[in-house]
This record gives sequence, C-alpha cells and structure tokens, in this order.
Amino acid sequence: MTDLADETVQLVDAAWRQGLRPELQMTVTEWADTNRVLPNATAEPGPWRTSRVPYLKDIMDCLSTSSAIERVVLMKGAQTGGTEAGLNAIGYWIAHAPGMILAVWPSIDMVRRNSRSRIEPLIEDTPALRARIAPARAKDPGNTVGMKEFPGGALIMTGANSATGLRSTAARYLVLDEVDAFPADAGGEGDPVALAEQRTVSFRGRRKIFLISTPTEAGVSRIEKAYAESDQRRYFVPCPHCGSYQPLAWRGITWPEGEPAKAFYVCQADDCGGVMEEADKTALLAKGEWRATATGNGRTAGFHLSGLYSPFESWGEIARAFLTAKRDPAQLKAWTNLKLGEPYEDRDLAPLAPDTLAARGLPCDPPWTQLLPEGVAVITAGVDTQDDRIEVEFVGWGRGEASWSLDYEIVHGDTSRPEVWAVLDRLLARRFAHPKAIADLPVLAVAVDSGGHRTDQVMRFSAERLNRRVWAIKGRGGPGVPPWPKRPPKARIASLAPVHIVGVDTLKHGLLSRLRIDDGGPGACHWPADRDYLWFTGLVAERPVRRYTRGVARIEWVPDPGVRNEPLDCRVYATAALHGLYAAGLSLSDLADKCEAALPANTSAPQPSSSPKPAGVLRSQWMSR
Repeated sequence: MTDLADETVQLVDAAWRQGLRPELQMTVTEWADTNRVLPNATAEPGPWRTSRVPYLKDIMDCLSTSSAIERVVLMKGAQTGGTEAGLNAIGYWIAHAPGMILAVWPSIDMVRRNSRSRIEPLIEDTPALRARIAPARAKDPGNTVGMKEFPGGALIMTGANSATGLRSTAARYLVLDEVDAFPADAGGEGDPVALAEQRTVSFRGRRKIFLISTPTEAGVSRIEKAYAESDQRRYFVPCPHCGSYQPLAWRGITWPEGEPAKAFYVCQADDCGGVMEEADKTALLAKGEWRATATGNGRTAGFHLSGLYSPFESWGEIARAFLTAKRDPAQLKAWTNLKLGEPYEDRDLAPLAPDTLAARGLPCDPPWTQLLPEGVAVITAGVDTQDDRIEVEFVGWGRGEASWSLDYEIVHGDTSRPEVWAVLDRLLARRFAHPKAIADLPVLAVAVDSGGHRTDQVMRFSAERLNRRVWAIKGRGGPGVPPWPKRPPKARIASLAPVHIVGVDTLKHGLLSRLRIDDGGPGACHWPADRDYLWFTGLVAERPVRRYTRGVARIEWVPDPGVRNEPLDCRVYATAALHGLYAAGLSLSDLADKCEAALPANTSAPQPSSSPKPAGVLRSQWMSR
C-alpha cells in the first residue's frame, strides 16, 4: 500500500509541476512551418510554407500565446489564405497550448461542411494533430462532426444561428469565420458575435479571438466595424524603383488598352511612377511589412488584406473580373468585396422616382408580345398570388442579364377556384416570336409565390408542371440569403411541389441598382413606352432603410404606405426563376450566342405572332387599373 501511495503522490506532484510549467515560446508561424501539411484537395498540397504568403506571418503570430494581442480582426479578399491562417491557429492551440476552442460559422449547415472539408483534413494530414485526436468511432462522443476532443481541451464547432451552441461553452480560444454572413440575432438572444465573445471573458488576458470575413455593405458590415475599432494595419510593400513603401491599392493597377491580362502596378509615390509587373509580386510580398494606421487599444490588431496581394490570383485576372463587373452594380459589389476586400459603398440606396423610370420607356411597334427585341435569349415569368387575382410579369433576358419587361398581366377572380389557374396556365404556355431565332421562344421558367392564403393551390399548380419548370417559391428577407437555394428542396407531401426559398432582399437590391442604368448594355432594364404609370409606382414601392437590431446594423426593405408592390414582387420572382435556370445548368451567354447566330444576316425574320387571349375569366393588362 505504501508503494502505491508513493506512486500516487509522485503522479500528483508531476501533474502539479506540469501545470506550473510555462508554455513553450513557439509562434503559430513556427508551428505551421514545422508541422502543418496541406491536403491533396488544396491548390498546393504538401508542407505549409509561410514564405508563400508572408503577409500571414504577423496575423498568425498575434494568435500565439506569447503575444499580448487578445483580438485579431482580418478583413480580407478572396484567395488570400485567411481561412488557412485560422486553421493553423487551431492546430497550434491543439498541439502546443491546449484549451477549449470554439469555432463559429454562419450556420449549422456550414459547420457540417467545414468540419468535413477543413477540420478533418487538417487533423488527418497533420501528424502532430492526428496523434492527439482519436479516430472517429461509432458511439464515441469524443470525435464527432461538431466536436474534436484532445488532451487538455476540445474543439467545439457551432453555427451563429444556434443560441444554445453559443452560450454552452467557456472557451479560451475563439474563431469566428465569415462574420458578415452571421444573422443579426441568434434565436432572439442577441448578436451572435457578442454572445460568442462572452464565452471567453473568464480567460481575459490569455484569450485569443480571431474574426475573419470578407466585408459586405459599408455601414452594415460587421468586419468593417471591428476593423475600424482596431489599429487598422495595412501591408506596405517597397517600390523596386524608388524604395518607398506603400499599401497596394486598386488605383495603382493599370493595363494597356484592351489587354487587362497584362495589368501591372504603378508606384503611387509622387515623384516615381515606376512599373511593378506581376512577376515582381513574390519579391514585393517578401519585403513587405504591416504598419498600423490608427492608434487602437493595444489589445486588438486589425489587418486589411486585399486580393491584390494574393499569390494565387494575378492582377490581370482581377482586372478582367473588374471589366466584367463594372457595369453591373450587383457584380461590382461582389468584386469589391471579394477582390479588394473592401466594404461596398452603396450609393444606390436613394429612392428612385417613378417619373424618371417612365420617361425611359422604349417605343415598340409591333409590341414585344408579338415580336421580341433582338437581345432577348431567355424568357422567365414571376407570378404574385392574391386572394382575388393573379399578377404575372413576363421578362426577357439577354447578354449580361439585360432585361425587357415583355408583358404584365392581371387575371382577376377568386384564386381558390380552378378557373383562374387555368387562365394562368394558358398564359404561361405562350410562345414569343423572335426576329432571329428559328423557332418561337417559350417561357423557360416560372416562379410562383406560395405565400399568403393560396399555398396549397400554388404547390399543386407547380407539382403538375414541374416538367415546365413552374416552381413554387417563398421569399425570405435578410442578408446572406442567396437568390436561389443551393440545394434542391424536397416536397413535404408527395402530391405537392417543393417550395424553393429565394433571397428577396438580395434580388431587390440588385434590381434597384440595375434600374439606375440608363445607357443600355449589361444589366440594363427596358420596358415599353406605353406601360401604365401605376406599374412604375409599384416597381419602386419599397425602399431600403438602415436599421439597428441590438446595435447591429442591417438593411430592411420598407414598403411605401398605400402603394401596391405587386410589380416589384413579380420582377423579383422572375429574376429568381432566372437564377433557378442557372442552378439547372443554363448559360445565358451561350443562349445569347445561339440566338444571334440562329439565322444568316440576309434571312427574313419571322412574322409577328398574335397569341389569342384566353377567355373565361376577367383579364386585364396593367393599362386599365
């Protein structure tokens, strides 16, 4: 018994001394360069090399236990390696300074996806981590999709939409990825970022918080706000001609006329103007250094990282992407966020006057319902359902998502009865004569709103016409909701159609931006000169307003009192239908090419068609409200 007691005392003494021993002074960069192995699925598999992305060194080292920095903010562009820096920090904490780690992604679905595509490869391909985490086994709670246990701690993964996950664990380390996609409120309990950071309070002085995201809207972006509260560091690189250090900025990128692939950087020093080529980028990055541009509080380090620094994407590729996006506000916003890593300063939030839009109407003789404009390659329809009527807009789409409002119809009648739906069916079966295409164009896809009191009727109508791509949809507001669901939904009842959730705020924002394009070209919206004025008032019946929920800014669409917004809804749904076609594999530019090349230049165009008006239910165009 005495020997056993002595052995117990020795074990306790050893554990006590181990607890008193200070952590080894190793940085995240040193650990990653020594241990991290990138999986085969990455662009450059094999041992991690910080020298490949030298701008990440300071970011990662601020996440080391030897650094006094507690909060690290990274506002970044795409293809810059920011997420890999977060994975390196997680690996370092697991292997070198164990403790509870909380990783938060925007949703539970993203947790599942990132756990399998990022965390599990991080562990499996890095021997130093694989040895510390047991393999996943059935009925073993220590290694699951949402949790990875290791000696001294665990990695807990949760979604920002789960209030339970955000309040259940005290953590020394916290990684918040893509915070601009977080919901404004987590289950009614407040800002998910604030909830997650509260989990680290007991570790104040030893904690590490890492916020990573590409930004979104200026004034709304969470990562922009966090960066503004930091010391606002930027990566300065030296000009090889004059030696002056400067952060890379878009204004310095230029290219020969018509050759964006040959883009180069011009030194921004007043007395230089020297040219830096893409081939110089590696040397520039190696000699660069982070410099704070604000005072900060000494505990928060903020880093802004543009895609211009990325070794994985050339200046020429970014320039080509700019030329594609510059005329389309929706694409330009994405380009600004993803390529420059900057919040988009949206100057298009001011309301549009119906008179301004009405004055831009185009003469069309014959009407577009009889002979389409040459630019139309695809036709979709958006249907809004009310108790006493159905309203539908037919929209033609061309290259660059230029659009033409071909027709707007109202079918009056009790929408609980089949007669109204029969008329709608005949309307959607119409075909439109094209001046160049060999055959008339059909309505290729339809989005029908399933909200309101006629959900069952809409779902049955859709179920019987899914082969014609007549889709039941339901709009969902809020930031980050895509125009069309990434995965096909499943029908809850076999006899009814599935309901597709579409991001109406995203679509409205894009429409408002495109309505401002007044010189034609990609993204421009066109309508006939004889369209009734009330249609224009309905098209701009909602306006975006910045509001705050528990201190978090967000854009909400507010309807104008007393103005009917069915034209806006129908256009949003018709645009959603186009995105549904994209999800099904359609290429709008390919179809535009086919329409343009369908007939030789000397071939006569088909004669205008005259579709008969369906009978049986009172039906009107918007011309006679």
